[in-house]
Amino acid sequence: MRVSATPQTTDERAFTIVFTGLGGRRAELSRLNVSYGRLRDTICVLLARGARIQSVSPTGSEQEAAPVPSAPPVSAPVTTSKAKPAAKAKPAAKPVPVNLYKPKAPFLGTVTENYSLLKDGAIGRVQHITFDLSGGDPHLEYVEGQSIGIVPAGEDAKGKPHKLRLYSIASTRHGDNLEDNTVSLCVRQLQYEKDGETINGVCSTYLCDVEPGTKVKITGPVGKEMLLPEDEEANVIMLATGTGIAPMRTYLRRMFEPREREENGWNFRGKAWLFMGAPKTANLLYDDDFLHYEKEYPDNFRYTKAISREQQNPKGGRMYIQDRVSEHAEEIFAMIEDPKTHVYMCGLRGMEPGIDEAMSAAAEAKGLDWSELRPKLKKAHRWHVETY
Repeated sequence: MRVSATPQTTDERAFTIVFTGLGGRRAELSRLNVSYGRLRDTICVLLARGARIQSVSPTGSEQEAAPVPSAPPVSAPVTTSKAKPAAKAKPAAKPVPVNLYKPKAPFLGTVTENYSLLKDGAIGRVQHITFDLSGGDPHLEYVEGQSIGIVPAGEDAKGKPHKLRLYSIASTRHGDNLEDNTVSLCVRQLQYEKDGETINGVCSTYLCDVEPGTKVKITGPVGKEMLLPEDEEANVIMLATGTGIAPMRTYLRRMFEPREREENGWNFRGKAWLFMGAPKTANLLYDDDFLHYEKEYPDNFRYTKAISREQQNPKGGRMYIQDRVSEHAEEIFAMIEDPKTHVYMCGLRGMEPGIDEAMSAAAEAKGLDWSELRPKLKKAHRWHVETY
């Protein structure tokens, strides 16, 4: 079984194409960095979309623009798959932002909305909370798969400021409003019993109760473990329970929301498969959105649910996410054999042993040792885990 991409001999030189004629500001110069191997095809696509090539030169060079390589005449529109191509050219990749704001000097984000994600009959309390990021210097930017820190207002029993808590971001880098000035979280109120008394988590309760207009201390962003691959043809398997759906929501919005695709110039053509675990149907977070993506992109998205209090596994017990993994183990392993497949797991730490057990059994059925395979996948940056 292959667990990493086979090395290929490629020309790694990068070139910068300067062009005009795309988007709403057609007179403005745009720049696009591409490898030498993709240079000719990229120019063909730009010309087909009405762009005018101004220059092509080695990236980072100070020399005058080099002659534009000749491209074959375009006699017909470029054909596409069902997944619509983005209207904008792909921007050059930026460094992943990390720790733009720290606990001693946090950003003050204003709450713009705070609403429940649960339906009637659900268990617990889960809120979708959005913060305005306008006015920061530097601007608090982030990418899908990262987290931000929240410092709740007030002091602890010792008179000290409450400790920072990290939360996975639930919005894409452009925000739910696609204006690059908000960030959203998906927060479950933590409650536990101690000496016969129900204790509410400090930070989660603060966030679930916070009113719009309140300024909240925000740090970060942090994290590089859960970042999406840039490859548009990558396959993505997502395993989530509860609010662990937050990063998965960002991936799926980036993949399938039309305005996101247009904004990013990122035309996802791979396979995305979400396994979502919840105690009741009413606890499935963002369920309507995912059902919509499944309907609109049946060739690219698959949605499998494990609802523990409403479904039974083959042994007659409650249906958990690991049971769904076991049920589809052969298909999952067939995808993992493709070096373009990445697996993401997010949720309560207790989900890991069950997933490992299911993967171990599936691997053994194929004559493989999961304890050896998983580290190889992780080393190849194809196995991503964030549990809490």
